[in-house]
Amino acid sequence: MEIEFYGATRRVTGSCHVLRANGFTVLLDCGLVQGSRDDEALNREPFPFEPSEIDAVVLSHGHIDHSGRLPLLVNRGFRGPIYTHHGTIELCEILLRDSAMLSEHDARFMRKHGQRAAEALYTVEEAQRCVRQMEGIRYGERREILPGIAVTLRDAGHILASAFVKLEITEGDVTRTLVFSGDLVQFDSPILNDPDVIGNADVVLVESTYGDRLHKDFDSTVAEIGEIIKTSCRECGNILIPAFSIGRSQELLYLLGEHYDEWELEKWQVFLDSPMAIEASRIYWHHEELWDEEARLFRRNLRKMQPIGNLHLTGKIEESMKINDLHQGAIIIAGSGMCNGGRIIHHLKRNIERPECHILIGGFQAAGTLGRELVEGRKEVRLHGRSYRVRAQLHTIGGLSAHGDRADLLRWLKSREGSPQVMIVHGEDAAKESFKWFLHNELAIDPLIPQPGDRLDLATNELRLASTE
Repeated sequence: MEIEFYGATRRVTGSCHVLRANGFTVLLDCGLVQGSRDDEALNREPFPFEPSEIDAVVLSHGHIDHSGRLPLLVNRGFRGPIYTHHGTIELCEILLRDSAMLSEHDARFMRKHGQRAAEALYTVEEAQRCVRQMEGIRYGERREILPGIAVTLRDAGHILASAFVKLEITEGDVTRTLVFSGDLVQFDSPILNDPDVIGNADVVLVESTYGDRLHKDFDSTVAEIGEIIKTSCRECGNILIPAFSIGRSQELLYLLGEHYDEWELEKWQVFLDSPMAIEASRIYWHHEELWDEEARLFRRNLRKMQPIGNLHLTGKIEESMKINDLHQGAIIIAGSGMCNGGRIIHHLKRNIERPECHILIGGFQAAGTLGRELVEGRKEVRLHGRSYRVRAQLHTIGGLSAHGDRADLLRWLKSREGSPQVMIVHGEDAAKESFKWFLHNELAIDPLIPQPGDRLDLATNELRLASTE
């Protein structure tokens, strides 16, 4: 029995690991690589395994860097079940469809402009076919997915229905428990529950997106957002919030509703400018059973999904275009979260050179994305082929991140029982190295950082390096 490390080893995105036991092969996630054009070109490369030989997939959650290559896997021969939470299936119906639509659009654009012959990564029909192979599992339900391989999903709190995965693997007279973190939320975040405890484990794969830093505490983050809104109101500008359609957008709506009077939001027009975020918000609304106690109480005091009287759900393109007529008093929540596409680009074009406007960045920005350029202080950026000077006021709101920071990851790891081997994945190199030494000092353990193709023998915890094979 062994686990091979494939995606999200040299970077944050593209989560994918390969479990082999009892003659079966199981994938943990199968996500898109995101970032620069060179990074995203990796999605078209062949898998380092034969898709038709995969017996099952276990998907931690719906975010596209964890699920986005599943339609490709199906196209190339995978015919088995994809096990995930019931709520994740609902989210994947819109996430994978949107991913396919973007890919089809990009392919048409490139062909029209003669850049190069290109086919879409996959089509909407192919994405829908992939979703039909998904089978739902509820939190805490133990499911034997193959002889000798049982799966239990536990709440990770990252987005609705996100899970960390516990696998009990028996081969002969040897049984090992493998835990895969997926993505973990900050403790005490709004709407969703804190991550469950790990419990017994022999091996733990843990993400490290923010393993090298601490977020600002949540109360300070909320106060900062309120101050930005009040300042922008005095300066007569707009507020742009690039937001991931699943998770971040719903948290922002929750906060705006909760602090509506305090932040004097009656002076603003609030726009959720993303068809996918609108659909996802409705899915969130109808899954109260997955919310934390405080959010359930808040929901029960409402009569409708939008507690913000001046909230506009602008699903249609023409509705989005009309927002451009507003030069002040607009709070615009639009995708994509890393500013590497979507409607936020059009709003940036009209506001980024205006010093009275504010841009709130509230999540991880992968290398090679426009969001990363803004966070790093780039004074000039290119939008749709034209250069724009960055004059708007930029705010990095780390406390809004859906990923836990170093302290959150440590808190989760402390919930383990026994002395499992810890493997650090899903992070940039500097973050992983920093987190490794932090865990060594705090927990007196020796975590390992696998590279692509490295294999861990689950029976012995021996790591076989791909470079030596």
